[in-house]
Amino acid sequence: MSDVDTHSGVPDSDMLAAEYVLGVLGADERAAAERRIVRDAFFARAVGDWENRLLPWANTVESVPPPPQVWERILDAIQGTPARRAMPEMRAGWWSGLNFWRGLAAGTTALAAASIAALFIMLRAPAPLPLTASIDGGGHRHFIATIDPARGQMVVSPAAFAAVPDRVPELWLIVPGNAPHALGLLNADRAVTITIPDNLRAHTNTNASLAVSIEPPGGSPTGAPTGPVVAQGKLTSL
Repeated sequence: MSDVDTHSGVPDSDMLAAEYVLGVLGADERAAAERRIVRDAFFARAVGDWENRLLPWANTVESVPPPPQVWERILDAIQGTPARRAMPEMRAGWWSGLNFWRGLAAGTTALAAASIAALFIMLRAPAPLPLTASIDGGGHRHFIATIDPARGQMVVSPAAFAAVPDRVPELWLIVPGNAPHALGLLNADRAVTITIPDNLRAHTNTNASLAVSIEPPGGSPTGAPTGPVVAQGKLTSL
């Protein structure tokens, strides 16, 4: 199945992952999905995400013990035990009634319909779009930031930033009408993952910008930029 968008706006691979977790795939499709989990890290992550979403619901379902007649009927079918002949009162009871089977089928159908309805409600809920920013200054691209608003995480990778002796680059979120918010220290040699504070997630959007200042080791001692701001870039949607 290709990773193109469906009419619901959900990638086919994500829909397949959801169907796999719900257990609504046929045997061949399920086997193919299990093979894909092994070789496709992105699909495996999607399956894990859906398991995390649906597990709380599964934990709210209480187990219901089957009636004794169910086990007797199973033994009768597997072992040929004349269980019903040994208990004549069962022959015309609720177990063999057409209404029982209609009720069981209706209950099963309702459960499946509820599961699928809940799935599509979640699938149609608009997910925040990823954001990116090219943090530039002095004619150079110093850092590149990518943001996953749904997870509240940001990855900032160095580009052409040159380290300053005895100083560290610090990242700031610039929201119009507000003072700069410190997000964390960056590294000139490797990417840094930053968890966006809960109180800043709503402000991390295309109205905001990122800026980098040069600070003493450990970062700004005042909670505001104290060194020169060497680069900045506006957040844009991918």
